Amino acid sequence: MIYTFIICFIAGIGAGLGTGFAGMSAAAVISPMLITFLGMPAYEAVGIALASDVLASAASAYTYGKNKNLDVKNGIVMMITVLIFTMIGSFIASLVPNTTMGSFSVFMTFMLGIKFIVKPVMTTKEAMQSVSPKKRIIQSIVCGTFIGFVCGFVGAGGGMMMLLILTSVLGYELKTAVGTSVFIMAFTAFTGAVSHFTIGGMPDIPCLLFCVLSTLLWARVAARFANKASAAVLNRATGVVLVVLGGAIFIVNYFK
Repeated sequence: MIYTFIICFIAGIGAGLGTGFAGMSAAAVISPMLITFLGMPAYEAVGIALASDVLASAASAYTYGKNKNLDVKNGIVMMITVLIFTMIGSFIASLVPNTTMGSFSVFMTFMLGIKFIVKPVMTTKEAMQSVSPKKRIIQSIVCGTFIGFVCGFVGAGGGMMMLLILTSVLGYELKTAVGTSVFIMAFTAFTGAVSHFTIGGMPDIPCLLFCVLSTLLWARVAARFANKASAAVLNRATGVVLVVLGGAIFIVNYFK
């Protein structure tokens, strides 16, 4: 039990920091940790990771929203589009043999971290708000379609793709991009967790509780720090967290 607690706590640290700083899905960290070190079936591990993501993302979204770093209107539009096209992508993937995630999300996490360190996002809220509401909604639908389909077809990378597209394509200021990303992830993770537990049954309860609480704790810590930090500091902190997590996940996957 102590060994299980330690593994879940460490997994929660990585998942929570990734969620609070960058809107990263907890599944990218928790799943490989539980599979590798606890010998847990992949389907059960993903279910626990998604459940951990729900509260952590919701708590992070609340913190970002309280600090006026959340675009609810366009976030809802993108969320609905992402959910619809995730199902479509998943269905199409089921018809094609051998479509697996591979190292896509790990590579993306690592490279996105380097991007934030080398070329930080310094967009201001004023510049972000200069885009017309109509254009922003259209952009949200188009980008949500792309993110949802790729996530459903490939199997992961939603949080990282959202952050990349919100900052690089839609021109969001970094804090608002992360706030909007975790807002969307709270709903997508809840949908995924419910479907996993409905199909596969309830997981290991102690493990579930340890992961949920640890991820929630560290997501709260990261979100509070992120909302108080300057843009330059947040870019560096987010970049370092993503690079370290990307490297750690690669090492964990290597030992699987």
